[in-house]
Amino acid sequence: MGDWKTKPSDRFVLKWIKINLSARITPRLISLQWLRPWMITLLSATVGVFAGVVFAAGCGWIAGFLAAFAQVMDGVDGQFARLAGMQSKGGAFLDSVLDRYSDAGLMIGLIVYLIKVPVGIPISLLLMMAFLALAGGSLISYTSARAESLGIPMGRPTLASKGTRTSAVALCGLASALWPQAPLLALIYVTVHPNIVVMRRIAIALGKGNHL
Repeated sequence: MGDWKTKPSDRFVLKWIKINLSARITPRLISLQWLRPWMITLLSATVGVFAGVVFAAGCGWIAGFLAAFAQVMDGVDGQFARLAGMQSKGGAFLDSVLDRYSDAGLMIGLIVYLIKVPVGIPISLLLMMAFLALAGGSLISYTSARAESLGIPMGRPTLASKGTRTSAVALCGLASALWPQAPLLALIYVTVHPNIVVMRRIAIALGKGNHL
């Protein structure tokens, strides 16, 4: 496996996507001398946000396809940067920031979709789940960065990364072509798993001898 395909922090889902999908695209782009990693990053984030718009419009399966494409391209930008020798701290920072916009756009679109589709859950509960999903997803990245800056080891990278969350939404979006309520499963997942990880990290941090 080439070092350019993945990063040490990539877990199972994201690693599979990068090795089996993103890595099929990246080498074909190297010959484009005008292309820069930030362009691919911007494309990925734009498609991710647009997937949320399509979700909100009620086209779940199309949104799922767009979300999947955005996730694959999100792996391409880093691979391209490594292969082309264009890695930079600024590029890594931009990628992390735009990921949050993509996350939020996709999640808001998912919620609007579920409000429109009868799923048997009160809107107030859906909105609460949306809050937890948005907060938990953002806190996965924030707690990783904050723990690293404070020197608090958190163990192995989590499976609740953006790659897993987006993949869950994309798969359930595609499944909505046969079962319109399928995206509810994705919402439940992104509400529960990331927040469990965040709570665990809080417990680890407090267990290092720190006090409130």
